[in-house]
Amino acid sequence: MIIVRSPLRISLGGGGTDLPSYYKKFGGFLIASAIDKYIYITVHETFIDDMIIKYSKLERVPAIHKIEHPIIRETVKMLDIKNMNIELTSMADIPAGTGLGSSGSFTTALLQALHAYKRNLVHPHELAEQACHIEIDLLKEPIGKQDQYIAAYGGITCFEFHKDDKVRAYPLKIDKETLYNLEDNLLLFFTGYSRSASGILKDQHEKSNKDDKEMLDNLHFIKDIGHKTKEALENGNLHEFARLMDVHWQKKRERTKGMSNDKINEWYELAKDNGALGGKLIGAGGGGFLMFYAEDKTKLRHVMKEAGLKEVRFKFDFEGTKVIVS
Repeated sequence: MIIVRSPLRISLGGGGTDLPSYYKKFGGFLIASAIDKYIYITVHETFIDDMIIKYSKLERVPAIHKIEHPIIRETVKMLDIKNMNIELTSMADIPAGTGLGSSGSFTTALLQALHAYKRNLVHPHELAEQACHIEIDLLKEPIGKQDQYIAAYGGITCFEFHKDDKVRAYPLKIDKETLYNLEDNLLLFFTGYSRSASGILKDQHEKSNKDDKEMLDNLHFIKDIGHKTKEALENGNLHEFARLMDVHWQKKRERTKGMSNDKINEWYELAKDNGALGGKLIGAGGGGFLMFYAEDKTKLRHVMKEAGLKEVRFKFDFEGTKVIVS
């Protein structure tokens, strides 16, 4: 049996500038971090001729083109898997549609598992590019590249998205004390809402393609926030990082009507009044997780629990997508 895990992620600054509709014209930049919440993929051979696929549904298919799950179908086709007598299973620590990049993590985990099945060695950069090719080029999803890249690389990583489609990845130069304080003081709370990132990102994608000035100005601003966030973190200025998160969120809310709602706004203000120095909604928007930076964590945890939000505690992951059993 082969077991692969791929980390979910949080965005620390610059999110949204990783969509091809933006970076192919202006270049993109963001900082993301992998966290110790994972998508797991298992692969093992069976003694039957059909392929068995288990996720939120159960499929048993005699041929690749019969696979309903689009990412699984395109991945199996791309890697030219000939044997149908295998069983594929996926599990997740966090539900899909909650803003933590689950689709990108799922695709990188699946690719890594099938590469391991074929005894292929694959570099994180190649793994991320293959995952992006499947989701963006083959399946035409209006999404960015950060989820696949941070899942493949892990760590707290800076990504530059160049106009020629090349991606440069390098670790954030953060000292240990700042790293530990950042990890201790970032809190995630589940809003109870899940949503499709594609629906929200489609509006950004279409407006960017049409050179909508308001959308492009918003993304230029967000990219600048990403660079300022990098500087703040590398200088150990976590109060400035928190302030920039708040600025980022206020600007991000202007991007599309579906970005937030009255309840999320209410929770955000409640957190700001009770210990949060800054925060934002993680992911494309519309639901998922609120993330806050808070030094008075006890007060914030108590208030958010009283408001009905569930906290998910986490640590950073520095291993990326990896085979844990082979």
